Amino acid sequence: MLKMMKISHNTPHRQRGAAAVEFAIIAMLLFTLLFGIIEFGRLFYVFNTVQEVTRHAAREAVVRWVDNSSTSPAKTLALFGGTNLPAGAEITAANINIDYLTAAGGTPTPFPGSAADNISACLSGPDGCIALVQVSITGATYSPMVGLFPFLAVPIPASTVTMPAESMGYRG
Repeated sequence: MLKMMKISHNTPHRQRGAAAVEFAIIAMLLFTLLFGIIEFGRLFYVFNTVQEVTRHAAREAVVRWVDNSSTSPAKTLALFGGTNLPAGAEITAANINIDYLTAAGGTPTPFPGSAADNISACLSGPDGCIALVQVSITGATYSPMVGLFPFLAVPIPASTVTMPAESMGYRG
């Protein structure tokens, strides 16, 4: 009495790789969604932080005499002590522009060489007196960290802050 064994087509042997294939498909969608959320979060962070960086640079420029070089202390402090924005390498000191303006919005003539010269210029007339400091960030483009989202490579909106000049470092 030999019994015949019936062989089923649904044996575990035939289903071995199905779980790995299903996981691969789901993981691809999951990681795309995860990286998309991270990229959009970073995009909004950079867009919002541009205004804060501009405001920081303007505040530094009105209380101390700074130049417009890439190593300007106002630019370094505005970028939170670095050469570019943390988690936003698109914003560098080269994107920040500091302009000293007269009350009418023009460039002082002759341009004062120091805060003490500015005090003298203000006493002699409005043409050579720095009354306003204008800081702007322009020319930056957001670039995604992950290559899956090339459509996110968008220009970062320009940001401009104008503040009235204060001591600009004069300690007379």
